[in-house]
Amino acid sequence: MWESILIFFGSIVFLYSMLLMASYVMLLIFSYQYSSRYKQWSADYIRHMMQSSPYVPGISIVAPAYNEERTIIDNVQSLLRMDYPNFEVCIVNDGSKDRTLELLINTFDLVEVPFEYVEKVHCAPFRRLFRSANNKYARLVVVDKVNGGTKADAVNAGLNVITNPYFINTDVDCILSRDALYHCVFPVVSDGTIIAVSGTMSMSNGSTIKDGELVKVRPSSRPLPLFQDLEYKRSFLVGKMGWSKINAMNNVSGGYGLFSTEVVINAGGYSSTSFAEDMDMITRMVAYCCDFHRPYRVVQIPHNCCWTEGPSTLRMLFRQRIRWGRGLIQLMWEHRRLLFNRKYKRLGLITLPYTFVFEFLAPVIEAGGLVFMVYLAFTGGINWHTFFVTFFAIYTFSFMLSTFVVFYDFILGKSYTRTVSYLKLLTASLFEPFIYHPIIVVSSLIGYYNFITGRKAVWKAMERRGVKHAEDAKPQGAAAQEGGIN
Repeated sequence: MWESILIFFGSIVFLYSMLLMASYVMLLIFSYQYSSRYKQWSADYIRHMMQSSPYVPGISIVAPAYNEERTIIDNVQSLLRMDYPNFEVCIVNDGSKDRTLELLINTFDLVEVPFEYVEKVHCAPFRRLFRSANNKYARLVVVDKVNGGTKADAVNAGLNVITNPYFINTDVDCILSRDALYHCVFPVVSDGTIIAVSGTMSMSNGSTIKDGELVKVRPSSRPLPLFQDLEYKRSFLVGKMGWSKINAMNNVSGGYGLFSTEVVINAGGYSSTSFAEDMDMITRMVAYCCDFHRPYRVVQIPHNCCWTEGPSTLRMLFRQRIRWGRGLIQLMWEHRRLLFNRKYKRLGLITLPYTFVFEFLAPVIEAGGLVFMVYLAFTGGINWHTFFVTFFAIYTFSFMLSTFVVFYDFILGKSYTRTVSYLKLLTASLFEPFIYHPIIVVSSLIGYYNFITGRKAVWKAMERRGVKHAEDAKPQGAAAQEGGIN
């Protein structure tokens, strides 16, 4: 009986692995087909089309700030320098305990203005609304509110203020390319059914920043940010680009994405209780469109629009990925009614089933497979020749996938100008399965456990290190603190 169970489990794991690799091949093909369309549109062409069109929609950039006194001024000035004819920058001071608000008021000549508050989506109470008395900063609006405990609550506060039909959800410490708005709004102008656009993001660890702008883009010399850089490229250039081909994307990154303000508000805004607010928001936006028979599309663009600093220490990485793991199981539980529900089209029949089987169950199956292998090793049940052949085949597939992503970025996005930078990524791909991937599996399982056991989440500040600033050329924090849930 026990032997039959082991054989059955081994067969399931083998079939699961084959299906997973087949899905990666499928996404590679879809990604290539989808991105080939964008090669005909150069950055200059997109900028010219948007600048000359009278129908370019207004965009609001919503950026929550919590205890960001170290870099808030440079980052806000960077956002105000965006190249786009019709935009505003909405900074939400989420109850900062440092001098963030004071620095904003003094630097940008902010004055409190009367505001008739209408709560379109729920958030923590407002305190004050500021606008600049200097025409130079006329695009800037600052919201001061009680700390709501999550980024989602702060974004909802921004939604209650902005009036533009589209908004960018980003972090105040993210670095945006000057033409990022052009690239994200271009698909919307071309297709009115698009409700969200995801821009490609990269890691800023190892890069040099001056006055809130990247002046030298290089990969980090630290292993953890380097692994994350490779992971981000694989996620955006293969995963999201592939799903975008068939309109089955499961999320738009909370670091940078363009959304329809109307659809987000009608869907209820961001959930302040969700640990995966970006996936949760897209799920509810698509569900809303399906409920009301509204055509929709969620797309990914290949242009590198945003750079963000990732965790550079093991403790920070664990905290982040435990939160993501908890958010994933929470998402699957709260939206379980959508699974295999034909009413919700690709979301119910493709996106959520794939997320459940190949993302949610993956850590569980991998951990079970490891226990299974250890048991067989001690009982003499492993054919070591077959084991090493299979292991080498899977490892080679993983490396080839990463190689394709690195090469694809080189010919399409060119994140880095030096060839040695891409060699760093290829080197990281050799060690990723042994060092980085186990960390992700363990932290995901801890996140699952915390959700199942109902462990209380505590809002903490997360220090970030690893970006060089041009004024001293030493590793400094890109942001003083960033809220994190653990």
